[in-house]
Parts: sequence; C-alpha cells; structure tokens
Amino acid sequence: MDSSLLYYGVQLLAGLIAFITAWGWLPLDNWWVRDVEFPRIQILVLGIIAWLGMLLFGSEWQIGQWLLFIALSGTLGFQLRMVLPYTRIWKKEVQSAKKTSIGTENQLKIMVSNVLSPNKQTQKLVDLVNQKQPDILITLETDEKWQQALSSLEPDYPYTVKVPLDNLYGMHLYSKLELINPEVKYLMIDDIPSIHTRLRLQNGRVIWLYCLHPMPPSPTEADKSTTRDAELLMVGRHIKEHDQTAILAGDLNDVAWSKTTRRFQRISGLLDPRIGRHFINTFHVDYPLLRWALDHIFHSACFTLVDMKRMPSIGSDHFPVLTTLQYEPEETSKQEENAPTADASDIKETDNKIKEGKKEGAKVSKVHLEASSTGQ
Repeated sequence: MDSSLLYYGVQLLAGLIAFITAWGWLPLDNWWVRDVEFPRIQILVLGIIAWLGMLLFGSEWQIGQWLLFIALSGTLGFQLRMVLPYTRIWKKEVQSAKKTSIGTENQLKIMVSNVLSPNKQTQKLVDLVNQKQPDILITLETDEKWQQALSSLEPDYPYTVKVPLDNLYGMHLYSKLELINPEVKYLMIDDIPSIHTRLRLQNGRVIWLYCLHPMPPSPTEADKSTTRDAELLMVGRHIKEHDQTAILAGDLNDVAWSKTTRRFQRISGLLDPRIGRHFINTFHVDYPLLRWALDHIFHSACFTLVDMKRMPSIGSDHFPVLTTLQYEPEETSKQEENAPTADASDIKETDNKIKEGKKEGAKVSKVHLEASSTGQ
C-alpha cells in the first residue's frame, strides 16, 4: 500500500481521536456525550497507533500536521491520566490485607453479578456461589425466574432482600451475615430500586451496605445520565454527612474514570481497590476488545483488600466479580490520606445534580408508568 495513503489514514484517525476526546468534555448529560467516557482504553490504543503512524509515515510536515500531532499528543496525555491509575504503576489507593493467624472473622467476601434477565443458565451462578461461598451475593436484573432458581441458596443465606422485577432492574441480596433493618428505596425513578442496609460482620462490627443499579445513558434506556449521576452522588453525600463506615457495590452503569464516579469518590470519601492494581472489565462478555468496568465496589478506609477477581461467565453479558475485604481499623488513618477529597465546586455540583436528577426522575417515572399501563 502507498505510504502516502497510510499517512492520510493515520491523520484521519488522529483527528477522530482528538475530536472524540474533546467531544467528551462537553458539559452535557446526553448519552451521546457521556458515553464517550466508557471506551477510554480503546480510544487510547487507537490514539497510540495514530501517534506512531504519524511519526513513521510522515515526512515534511506542514503547520496543519504539527497542530494535529500536538492535539493528538495532548489527547493521549489526557487518556493516559484517566487509565493509568488502574494499573500497577500507580500508587495503591487500598493497601493489601495483612496476613493474619486469626482466621477469616475480619474478612468479608462479596460477589456482584448482573445476571441478564433473559439468561436461562441460572445453574451456572448457583454453582459458582456454592463453589466460592461469598458472605454476600448481590444480583442484578433478577426476576421471578431467577428468584426461584436462587432459592436453593437460601439455606446457606438466611438473610435476604428480594426485589424481583421484569424491567431489567430487579435486585436481590443474599447474606450469610445479619442484615439489620434493610430497606428498598427508589431514589430517582419509581421502578428502579436500590437496597440500603446495615450489616453485622463476623467480628460483630456493624457497617452499612448500599446496592445500586441506576439506569444507564443510552439510546434505548435513558436519554441522559442525570438520574444515574444523581443517585450515585446522593448516596455518596449521605455516607459522608453521616460519617458511615460503608460499602457500596453494584452495576453502576458507569466507569470508574468518569467525572461522576470520580466526584462520587471525593464526595463520599470511599476508596476504590482497583486503583494501583488492574482493570476489572466486566462488560461485554461477548466482545473482548470492547470491554469496560461497569460493576464496582467502593469502601471505607477501615478495609484493606485481600483479593478482587473477575469470575467465569455465567451466560450473562456481565462477568460476576468477587471481592474479599479485610476489616483493619488500625489502617484507617493511613488509608484516609489516599482518599480523594471534595472541594466547594464538588459540593455545589453535587447539590445541583441531585436536584436535576429528581426532576428528570419524575419525568422518567411518568413515562415508565404510562408505558406499563399501555402494556408497552
């Protein structure tokens, strides 16, 4: 192939990468803006190819090529800044758990699994749970069929919260540990639940557990990310204001490097155990080159990390994730230094976003009610 054609091709790719990155900076909640935040790894890889291609196939550059190269270099710098924290070259935000001879009474094992409602391979999840024996199982998109299939787990998981729904937002919580006054709340949209409960650990310490699955911004679900962003920020603010020892887990339909999730961390003070370690890309199972992390766990600084792994496929479009934390309160002050902190603009933006989210949620709730009443 003519090298000049390759050069024009890489210039076109460079321009596209720079444009997409700049597009994602628009201060809009529309899905066609916010979804650009998802494929940062893919954008980075294509950007590096374009950057190397310009060096390899370029000869005498004009001002336009120089400007494009500078723009592309800036784009790569930005994308790297978003992605590199989730690699081993970054400082760990959560320390590795200390080895102890006490046993596992200070450990907590949590499995999060978006099952995909139409998925009929229910036994795969049951077998995985029986094999891994998590203390907590959080399932998302679970309906009556899945509730029936998971009932076989209940002898080992006596504490349950069941919200079977056929709208892709059903949610179930199965626990070996005592749940104290669990509540199902509908924070933004009337048919999209979240579970809020206190949880008694094996060592007797009581913490808070929040299970979330907000609606994603997409052309088929929500035109905007407003309700998703507001729900996450509302819970984060509540955790901070009440000085709670907490764990938040679920399919957040957002990536860790989005502006909302990073603001959530600053507002809540919770830590991300993936920072300084590796990606846990859970979606989409069927497309290895188009995967990103949608299933998350964040926690207070009194927990350290034993392990966090992606589990084998259960037939869903999401991989389950199994995380083991260790309660080490003596490490709290040290780990709090790693927690991002909110400034005045974060607090103001959070307040505004929650107000916007409630308004948008009322509109979406009305649309969902009308659709259900007409059988759509």
